[in-house]
Amino acid sequence: MFFMKETYITTAIPYVNGNPHLGHAMDYLLADVLRRYMLKQGARVRLQAGTDEHGSKIFKKAAEQGMPVQEFVDRHAQNFQDFIHSLGVEYTDFVRTTDPDHERRCQAIWTKLSDHIYKDNYEGWYCEGCESFVTDKEYADNNGICPDHQKAYVKLSEENYYLRISDFKAQIRAAIESDELKITPTFRKKEFLNLLADMPDVSISRPREQVEWGVTVPGDESQVMYVWIDALANYITVLGYPDQDISDAWPAHTQIVGKDILRFHAGIWPAMLLGLGLPLPKNLLAHGFITANGEKMSKSIGNVVDPAEILAKHGLAPFRYYFLRHASTTEDSDFSWDKYEASYNELANDLGNLVQRLATLCRKNALGGLQPASLELPEFDEYMQKYEFNKAFDLLWVEVQSLNKDIDEQKPWALAKSEPSQAKQVLASLSQRLLNLCDLLAIFIPDTAAQIQDIFTAAEISAPATPLFPKA
Repeated sequence: MFFMKETYITTAIPYVNGNPHLGHAMDYLLADVLRRYMLKQGARVRLQAGTDEHGSKIFKKAAEQGMPVQEFVDRHAQNFQDFIHSLGVEYTDFVRTTDPDHERRCQAIWTKLSDHIYKDNYEGWYCEGCESFVTDKEYADNNGICPDHQKAYVKLSEENYYLRISDFKAQIRAAIESDELKITPTFRKKEFLNLLADMPDVSISRPREQVEWGVTVPGDESQVMYVWIDALANYITVLGYPDQDISDAWPAHTQIVGKDILRFHAGIWPAMLLGLGLPLPKNLLAHGFITANGEKMSKSIGNVVDPAEILAKHGLAPFRYYFLRHASTTEDSDFSWDKYEASYNELANDLGNLVQRLATLCRKNALGGLQPASLELPEFDEYMQKYEFNKAFDLLWVEVQSLNKDIDEQKPWALAKSEPSQAKQVLASLSQRLLNLCDLLAIFIPDTAAQIQDIFTAAEISAPATPLFPKA
């Protein structure tokens, strides 16, 4: 079966040194679509979100702004929670890595992994922007410059603790190859398996003199946890691990990540879980980037588009419509204001105009009191179960366009003059089809679907005073 009765979906926790961006929005929207689909199928769903709040970048950013670091992370954690709510996304669990329970649980996890942890001197290349070490090969391939931050790698020499990834490589490979841990899309699975053989043991601590803001390593006050055990462990610490039995929710059904952090979730995270004796998640869904006019968004280029600005333009439903239908679920997709305006006009013409016309005709013909029914589209379920959410949304839009075509061909306004009873039957059939379609549209544009349901289930159907999507 596609999901269990008890199911758990996770999103990657963002680093709070900046504002929410479109990559974060895709995490939350895709998770929300999956959650709504599963709820509709009768599952009991937990959806996790959270914030990653430790590290030197956070500490430096707070200092630059003249703020105590805890106040800084409190403010930004709230920004992300507000952003998630602005997208119409509802989570059940929110984790902050500065939460005392999370910190204590991370220390317990470290202790449980101690047989696979060792201390060693490291000398090599480090990206301050990524807060990540890179291999000599990555350094050479990128000509000494981080491709994401366009800054030179820094040479570091320090003593750190390491997680022995090599202890688990064979198990990780077997799990991915057999789809015990399934990676979607398939080409990302192939990319990662090519990387796995050369994946080194990973540094999981930094000297306190280098990173002051972090969780203390158990038994070593001179070291703080570095990224992985602190950040990746959030998926289970938020469930209560290791204080509580988490088997009701874990293993996660689907973990949603951007393609740039897939290797950490397909390599380091499974190693941690195997070391803890916990099962691996069932699915890793890696989505692509949102580009701007064909270029990767970058502060240095100055082409970053703020999702809050897009939301302010036409509201939530057009935002969800564009990024869930016109952006691919798994590949890179492009945003431009011209494309966004075209998408809004499409939404207004295809759905907004349909609702206005149909409801007006229903009022003129004294129709009302329709009851919604579930709509079954086998092809829709196939797309959803393969995480091809944009294709599933396309399928629903074919139905919307078919309704527009049928109302034009059947001309109920003309029938009303000669065959009023037949006109009523035609209008009732068209309205019922739209009402039933809202059962699935609610997965993608829930507020609009609810508005349409309210209109056509009313005792007396009438068009809204203001169109759902007014023309600019």
